[in-house]
Amino acid sequence: MPAFSSESISAARSHAADAVPLALGIDIGGTKVAAGVVDGHGVIVEELRRVTPGRDARAVEQVIVDLVAELGSRHAIESVGIGAAGWMDLDGARVVFSPHLAWRDEPLRDTLEAMLHRPVLVTNDADAAAWAEARFGAGQGHSRMIMLTLGTGIGGALVLDGKVERGAFGMAGEFGHQIIMPGGHRCECGNRGCWEQYASGNALGREARELAGKQSPMAAALLAAVDGRAEEITGTVVTDLALQGEATSKELIAEVGDWLGLGMANLAAALDPALFVIGGGLSAAGELLLEPARRAYSRNLTGRGYRKEAAIEEAQLGAAAGLIGAADLSRARR
Repeated sequence: MPAFSSESISAARSHAADAVPLALGIDIGGTKVAAGVVDGHGVIVEELRRVTPGRDARAVEQVIVDLVAELGSRHAIESVGIGAAGWMDLDGARVVFSPHLAWRDEPLRDTLEAMLHRPVLVTNDADAAAWAEARFGAGQGHSRMIMLTLGTGIGGALVLDGKVERGAFGMAGEFGHQIIMPGGHRCECGNRGCWEQYASGNALGREARELAGKQSPMAAALLAAVDGRAEEITGTVVTDLALQGEATSKELIAEVGDWLGLGMANLAAALDPALFVIGGGLSAAGELLLEPARRAYSRNLTGRGYRKEAAIEEAQLGAAAGLIGAADLSRARR
């Protein structure tokens, strides 16, 4: 049997990836629509952005058509993946519900395939980001991975044995709505005490505004950063100050990290992943967030001291993960 060097194996894998057709990923957010042509290595060849045209679903569909037409005029795109917040059916055909747009039980795949003349896949944006990290980012080499995106709330997705786990009805991954504090802060979902009310960017901003509103001397730097307007303190403001070394902001982020670790310990008790990948805007805090989260995770883990612990790492692909993952998943529709 001939021997192959690591260099020849790497070259063979690279050649195989180069042979994969180009796909187009589209990430639809509340304020922008991002589209990118993605190659077999998960690299964005070209990217365009447009403003999301309000909540008008037909207008959003036209933006998608325009983006595909423009990018398709310069690249040989063979499939299109659409990632958006909301619940999709298991076939990747219908948007059951989208919070940012007026899609309700919308047959989006068939509509767009008729307009674009290419295979289309519709997927949840968190699922798309998790798939990208599993294939091309922090999750490479791990067969069981949970991704958490910390921003306005907590987005989540689960990759098991090379497959995004959608659940029985396509709604798996709503980890941010596990109730972690019964009777706690009211959540937009209607319940009280959801995890995302304690471990998200919004939660960080709320806690900082509450401290500043009490005129605490500990909040002096926070108030100075917003010219004394406590209502303008956001999670991003707190994160920026913490990265500059401001003590109160670091403490506030550490508290969020404690809640993050507790919730991950709950997930580990049920799902036993090898890796947690942390993305979203709040992940910019890096180790200021992740180190307290790791400590809290270890402290609350079922069977601690007698079991292996999942790694907890920062996502690698940033804001582009959603469109990269949507593009790569769409290739299955070819």
